[in-house]
Parts: sequence; structure tokens; C-alpha cells
Amino acid sequence: MLSAARNETPMNKPALLALSLLLALSGLTPLAPAQGDALPDLKEEVDVSIRWLRSVQDAKTGAYGDGVASTGWVLRALAASPRKYRRGDGPLVAKALDYLTGRQDGAGWIADDGATGKERLAATSVAAAALTVHLDETTRDALGAALKRLATEGVSDPDVGMPTFAKEETSARKRTVQLLASRKPEGYWDGAAGRVVTTAHAVLELSKYRKLLTKEKAIPIGSKPLPGFSDAKKEEVDRARTRGMNFLLKSQVEPGRWGAPGQADAGLTAMVLGALLSGPQPRPEALQSACDQGLVWLAGLQKKDGSIHQGRVPNYVTSAAILAFVRSGDARWREVIERAQAFLVNLQSDEGEGYSEGDAYYGGIGYGGDERPDLSNLQMALEALSASGLDEDHTAYKRAVKFLERCQNRSESNDTEVADGDVVIVSGEDGGAAYYPGNSKAGYVELEGGKKIPRSYGSMTYALLKSFVFAGLKKDDPRVEACWKWLQENYTLDINPGMEHSPDPTAAYQGLYYYFHSMARALNVFGADVITDGAGAQHAWRTQLAGRILSMQSKIDGSWVNVNAPRWWEGNPVLATSYALLTLAECRAQ
Repeated sequence: MLSAARNETPMNKPALLALSLLLALSGLTPLAPAQGDALPDLKEEVDVSIRWLRSVQDAKTGAYGDGVASTGWVLRALAASPRKYRRGDGPLVAKALDYLTGRQDGAGWIADDGATGKERLAATSVAAAALTVHLDETTRDALGAALKRLATEGVSDPDVGMPTFAKEETSARKRTVQLLASRKPEGYWDGAAGRVVTTAHAVLELSKYRKLLTKEKAIPIGSKPLPGFSDAKKEEVDRARTRGMNFLLKSQVEPGRWGAPGQADAGLTAMVLGALLSGPQPRPEALQSACDQGLVWLAGLQKKDGSIHQGRVPNYVTSAAILAFVRSGDARWREVIERAQAFLVNLQSDEGEGYSEGDAYYGGIGYGGDERPDLSNLQMALEALSASGLDEDHTAYKRAVKFLERCQNRSESNDTEVADGDVVIVSGEDGGAAYYPGNSKAGYVELEGGKKIPRSYGSMTYALLKSFVFAGLKKDDPRVEACWKWLQENYTLDINPGMEHSPDPTAAYQGLYYYFHSMARALNVFGADVITDGAGAQHAWRTQLAGRILSMQSKIDGSWVNVNAPRWWEGNPVLATSYALLTLAECRAQ
């Protein structure tokens, strides 16, 4: 999958809708609206600037910018952002909070050395406001002392100095466009208050406007069951693959590139190339030519740090590109692959970025454009690292295991506890997996005593199984056994299991092609030819899954598309077709 959930912005013309979908697929949203009623995904735009702020944090002290005031503003921006960063998200918050509390003197002031008068008062006010939004047991005493000191100075409300927000929708839209147009390519803004504070203020504004300008989507009225299917024969699978590949070849926007007209997209191109290169050899001349040209283009996008992308979601695009280069079997891409491999290793949340094993996201990998790793990104990176030839004993795999444990509902190995208001999110016991520690796209199971658990669901549990294998865990490992048990008991080719508990009738079909591909890849690397379901029935999954995929292929042009649930961009036939072809390749791999 090239992206997690994105905000869908309806547009007036079909061509512009396609452009928006394909650009957003790898985060390449324009900085200004294509039309007056269309805005880029502000969640992604905020991610860009937070990533820049993270890059300027002092790794030793945890401070941002010049000291207390700038650190306080960044902490407020992190808390207000769409991802609502808190202490548990790692050193980007935790070290900054510790820096603020460590700057407090015996009189309650929180300020830089030598600060007096109005400067000291202003710094303490900003720090107190930051500690208020990040209130927990570690900040409570420092906040209390700061508020007491401010009260003696006549300050009853430390929430001062906030940017002036546009409150009306039209003004907010205009201001959003102005902000994005004035941002530097690296993700920051310059201003009289200094680069860090000005950027924090802009993030606060964009986060506010996202809430104002994002319309609630109506829950779809319904969905239709998938068509019936039967086990597929090999010759049927081969014919379907040929038709699907021909569809992709006809969908090129430039030779060897896929995306929207006039806008080739690296992420989508990498996924398509992976699908085309998964076919049998020798390849038809037109197909091989398209693949060769596409690989040359991707290689030309490689940055100095080894990443391959056009500015967004570098992990997913780099990982997909590695898999395409490896599948080509062409030795000339060896250096490109090795540099990309090094980038993925460096991207992992580990000691190099200030994380330790006690942090919830230690060992994880995210999109590369935000600071919150997830299992979907990690499994993609782990497969790419394995395919690239990373040594099986590399510490990246060992670090990843800790994050994988915290995604699994198995309390013996999962120590996650996440506060969500008055509720605490804890691990379940079914062995399945959620999206990231304490979070599930399938929702939650409410428990007594003010607790809830993230619901396990199919696509992430297969991602977990595959990741365990790449990380070197054996079949008799209790964590693997628990995961395998959940998958057997929830085996189905009709929905993405676990997602059906949502009141949205399309939820069960969300991420369906991603689920099918994750299933096929995981079962192959796990080494299972047959899966026994919860009722004890045995399933030769390869012929069954191939039959399911064939039943969903368009009889008109040979493409695939998720007609029930376009979420996660499976309404895009180019991406859905790539998933389907990759799945069929796994079904034929014996």
C-alpha cells in the first residue's frame, strides 16, 4: 500500500479528481489548490513542517530553536497537529518536555539563563501553556509551580501570544493558501519571531484550519457483496495477468511512468513496475521497454541520503522502488539498491534519533514524512531490506521486533498502555495486530474498568506474520504461534476481517486488495500451503485466492478496482490492479 488513510477532497471535474487521487497517493499534493474548492491534504502539509522542526531539535538537550520560548511553541504545535503528538510518541516530545521542566528554578520561573523581566515572564508563560497541553504525571509539579509564579505576577492565563486565526471558512481557505505558498521548500517559514517560532505558529494555524475546512463524510448507504468464485486454474490466472498487465501498459502517462496526465508519480510507478516485473520471463518487448525506462527514471530520483521519492512518503516510495529494482534482476541497479537500503536502516526509530526500548515506537518506521511509525510502513521496509540483501543478523531486524510486539494483541510481549482521556488503551489477547501501538483502523473493543483494546484486523495481522518472518522469528515462537492462530480462525476471502465491526457498511471492504496481497505474500514467506480455518476446514489458499481475484477483474479492460471502498486509494484502478497482479504472482509462486 502506498499510503495510509488520506483525506478525500471532491473536485468538480473527473480529470482533476484523478489528478488529486494520484498525487495524494504518494503525498505529492500541490502547494496551492487546483481550484477554488480544492485544497491539498493539510494533514500531510503539517507533517512536512513537523518533520523540519524535528530535524532542528537539539539531540542532547531536547530543545527546539533558541531555548525555552521556541521549545514551548513547538510543543504546542505538536500537540495541536492532526496527529496530536504526546510524550509517548518519542523524543520529539519527551525530550522537549524534560528540557522545559529542567529549566525551572526554585521560584517557579521557566526561562533561559540570564533572562529577567518581561523576557522571563514571557518564556514562563509559553512554557506553562505547553506543559498544560502536555499535562501528565511528569509535568504536573512543574506546571503547578509555574502557574503559581505567574499568578503572583498578575498572569492568570498563560495562553497568550497565539497566532490570530481566521474564523470564517472563506478567510481560512485564503489564509491556508497564503501560508503554503510562502513556506520554504524544506518545510519552514521565516518571520520576525525567528524561523522555529514562525514555523510553529504556522503549524498551529494549519492545524486549526484543517478542522474548520474538513467536512465530515457521510457514511455510505451500503455496499454489495463480492461476486461468487471458484478455484482458479493456472491457465486462467495467466490470462488474467496478461490482461491486467496490458491495462497497466495502456495507462502510462509517459514511457515507463504512471500517475496523472502530465504528472508522473514515483510511488505509483514503483508499485506498477513491481507488478509488471512479477510476471513470467521472457517479457514482451513493450513491457520490458516500459520497465527499463521506469527504472531509469526512479534511479534518477535518488537523493544524496539514498532515498527515492519526489518529496513525500520517502519510506514507502523507496521501499517499493527497491522491490522493483530487485525484481528486475538487473545488476546495474546494485549501487542504487545499496544506497536505498542504507536510507531505510537510518530511518528506523532507534538510538540514533533519541529513542530507547522503553519508547512505544522504538524499532518502528513511518512514512518518513511524519514522526509516528506504523506496522504498514514497517512491513514494507522490512521486506525491502530483506530483498535488498541486508544481513539476517542486522540489528535493524532485532529493533523491529520490539515495535512488532507492541502492535500485537498479546499482553505477554506487549507492554503498551496509552492514555486516551479517561480511558487507557492496553493490549488484547487474541494474537492479532493493529495499525500501531494502541491504534487500530478497525476500532476498539471496550472493556470494563475504563480500558479498551485496539481491534485486530486481517491486513495488519498478515503484515505482522510477514514481518516476524523477516525479523528472524521461527514458527514455534509463541508470538508467531499466536499470530498464526488468529489468522487461521479468521480466514476469509470475502472481507478484510476485523473491519466489519464498524457502523460504516463499507468498512469490511476497506483495504481489501492490500489485504489480499499481504495474505499471499505472508503465507508464502511463512511457508504455508494450506490454512485451516476456525471450523477446521482446510483451504488450498493459492487456488482459492486466485479465484477470488479473478472474479473481481473487469471484463471490459482487465483492470481491478475496489468498487465498495475507495479508501486508501483502492478506488484507483492503477494501484488496485498492481495489488491484484502482485497477489496473483504469489498465488503462482510454488
